[in-house]
Amino acid sequence: MNINEWRTYLVTAASRSAGRATPEVVAAALDGGVDVVQLRDKATSARERYETGLRLRELTAEAGVPLIVNDRIDLAAAVDADGVHLGQADLPVAVARERLGEDAVVGVSASTVEQAEAAEAAGADYLGAGAVYGTDSKDVSGDRDGIGAERIAAVADAVDVPVFGIGGIDAGNAAPVVEAGATGVAALSAITAAEDPAAATAALREAVTR
Repeated sequence: MNINEWRTYLVTAASRSAGRATPEVVAAALDGGVDVVQLRDKATSARERYETGLRLRELTAEAGVPLIVNDRIDLAAAVDADGVHLGQADLPVAVARERLGEDAVVGVSASTVEQAEAAEAAGADYLGAGAVYGTDSKDVSGDRDGIGAERIAAVADAVDVPVFGIGGIDAGNAAPVVEAGATGVAALSAITAAEDPAAATAALREAVTR
């Protein structure tokens, strides 16, 4: 797979899906043209995420879209995901490679140039940089919340791996993130909470590819 071709990246959130099941939202996002799906669903149990992951694996495989699992290397292996996305406090990239194989995609969250450079040096395939516009979907410190397009530009200039902006991104504000140097954008509530997730995904794609 060519990560440089990813433009729209969905991060799932069962608690922010307007009462819909995650597979329903993901199926709609796939219809809307999403390039990659990350199973997050932090508010659910490991067993629930496993069962959801199996269904997402079926949906994404059928669509030819990569499936990434947030944080959990063991869960990524259990559902045969294409890779894992690791935070700064998660296990190292090397452990993910050891457990998932050299062909697995390993992404790392980075909010500073220093973190980005360290992640690239450790072997990360891509970076998730943010929160660009601020977020209430997770607890982040003030220096990592609302880092802005300027920080995205600095991170993108500092590394050679693809960078995806995340945090408060929707179709209305996504373009400046890509213009700053990001390969694409990751969205959570902008898709999961949308009345029409397929249309929201299509709008986000149009915003970052025109």
